Amino acid sequence: MKRIGLLTSGGDCQALNAAMRGVVKSIVNSGEQVELYGFLDGYKGLIYGNYRMLDISDFTGILTRGGTILGTSRVPFKTIREPDEKGLNKVEAMKHSYYKIKLDCLVILGGNGTHKTANLLREEGLNIVTLPKTIDNDLWGTDMTFGFQSAVDIATQAIDYIHTTADSHGRVFIIEIMGHKVGFLPLNAGMAGGADIILLPEIPYDLDKVIEAINIRKERGARFTIIAVAEGAISKEDAKLSKKELKEKIAKSKYPSVSYEIADKITKKTGQEVRVTVPGHMQRGGSPSPYDRVFASRLGAEAGKLILKGEYGYMVGYKNREIVKVPLEEVAGKLKMLDPDAAIIKEAKMLGISFGD
Repeated sequence: MKRIGLLTSGGDCQALNAAMRGVVKSIVNSGEQVELYGFLDGYKGLIYGNYRMLDISDFTGILTRGGTILGTSRVPFKTIREPDEKGLNKVEAMKHSYYKIKLDCLVILGGNGTHKTANLLREEGLNIVTLPKTIDNDLWGTDMTFGFQSAVDIATQAIDYIHTTADSHGRVFIIEIMGHKVGFLPLNAGMAGGADIILLPEIPYDLDKVIEAINIRKERGARFTIIAVAEGAISKEDAKLSKKELKEKIAKSKYPSVSYEIADKITKKTGQEVRVTVPGHMQRGGSPSPYDRVFASRLGAEAGKLILKGEYGYMVGYKNREIVKVPLEEVAGKLKMLDPDAAIIKEAKMLGISFGD
């Protein structure tokens, strides 16, 4: 008999349910007897012992369902060792919940912050297996995370829709794409959606270069320009600031986000009418794409295999087109950035896409 806990932590995304389904189905189909415990709302459920027993039927019909049947929340790693408002030791409370149920393993689905806490629990002696969830695709140790492709599809569709109205009105349109501190999502969505300019966190932009790219299109007879801007895009001037200085500047800014700042400056310098569209949390929502359904199911199945073999302390990842197990200590605390010299960047430039550099 295996007693297995499951929790989803951090921002939600598509295919969380598909991944959990993959874990459970692979274990059940092996013939192993299993008891399943779902911790509600991420690490909060583990801290406060808020869980419910799950039945195999809970995992029926959820392959195509977005979000997470367990709920999720953010519990920042930087505060995980700090007592809560009532003085509760959160780490000890999580361990207590684990041992109270006599779990054999805890399966954790999440991104960067989630993996830091997962590795901490591993160091505290708990049996942990994790799965790489994030639309940002910025998790170290895996070439791909589930949720990423679904978000690319949605962001691409947003750009597709903007093309017709931008052409009709002859405007510059900025579409702000999620991705946190990295550019994988805006780069892929921007290329797929035919963006003319893509601004990424890893390639600080020069506003004059952006305007130059807009003017070149106008000279060639184009009525509009599409700019895909990462939510973490940064100018060359701001890139020179310290983290503290940049944080202070953002706090004092009159703009809701970097896209509105760029739009305002383009208008002031050129007189060109600019509009901003922010798809926002739409990019996390809805049913997972077929790719993510298959990918998350594969990861889940491999996690189930690790549990059956008693191999703990790993993230199930994807490297060089193969499912692999990656030690948690190699994943935690590392951010996978987009290489500005990557082949895909060079190829995008060959296609005429400007990165404002």
